[in-house]
Amino acid sequence: MSETAPRPTLEAVAERAGVSRATVSRVVNGANGVRDALAERVRRAVEELGYVPNQAARSLVTRRHDAVAVVAAEPETRVFADPYFAQQLRGISKELTAHDTQLVLLLTEGREDHDRVGRYLAGGHVDGALVFSLHLDDPLPGLVRRAGVPTVFGGRPGWDAGGDDVAYVDSDNRGGARAAVRHLTGLGRTRVAHITGPLDQTSAADRLAGFQDVRPGADPALVAGGDFTAAGGERAMRELLALRPDLDAVFAANDLTAAGALRVLRERGLRVPDDVAVAGFDDMLPVAEQTDPPLTTVRQDIEGMGRLMARLLLSGGESPTGSGVILPTTLVRRASA
Repeated sequence: MSETAPRPTLEAVAERAGVSRATVSRVVNGANGVRDALAERVRRAVEELGYVPNQAARSLVTRRHDAVAVVAAEPETRVFADPYFAQQLRGISKELTAHDTQLVLLLTEGREDHDRVGRYLAGGHVDGALVFSLHLDDPLPGLVRRAGVPTVFGGRPGWDAGGDDVAYVDSDNRGGARAAVRHLTGLGRTRVAHITGPLDQTSAADRLAGFQDVRPGADPALVAGGDFTAAGGERAMRELLALRPDLDAVFAANDLTAAGALRVLRERGLRVPDDVAVAGFDDMLPVAEQTDPPLTTVRQDIEGMGRLMARLLLSGGESPTGSGVILPTTLVRRASA
């Protein structure tokens, strides 16, 4: 039975490089004050010996764990079923991986989950947190603030965030909604309906506001509540048709909602876009390109938002435009409108 080769030590690297153990420690931990020539000798010795720093010891010295908590304020059934979250997590993961940082995914569904997440963040296990899909009454912002960890939020804060310096990344939800509704009215549609998202989330509230910017004083019967799911889109579409069977266009708060609405319109024998034009929001290609017909929608860079959230956190929350970053949206025209 062969013995495992001993793991290279800091002392072995120091001996190979011809420097002190303290110098090796400073180079390995990224500290300043080591001449370039010496630092290069240390790095060469690290590579030759295959030295891997002891993360537990390193974190005690540097107070860094090279790990970031990603907190989604949704149940796991929603997170793993909705392609929006998949794209956002992919962007976050790519950016963290590029910086050799681990992603720790934390989901919240009930009060006990919030308490668990709060304890974990306060326990000093991670260097920071990325938090998204918050609802207005969510306790997470308060828990994160009390934990004292650097945090970037996904979405414009709509809660008491504890100051104006909260770092966040969002899309121009209101402007994107305006573009979609203007497009529908530009097609000559006069009875434009809106299926909202959950209005305790700022993204849904902003999209409703964008609809109202273009259609002020719209018949309340032309607005139905949804929840960003296809099933919610189906329910809302049936409600709209029951109250306003003469509607001729629908702006859905996201692509999944639009997909559900399209199914109901098809069941009722209504032609899209001839009888009813439909537009969505997100431009999630697994959804928007495979609806029948393909969906006109507002594109937001979901993966790019995830990457930027991680980048802001790793840079200490600094952005060229201040604490909050609002990314632009664009209208993508397809066959549904």
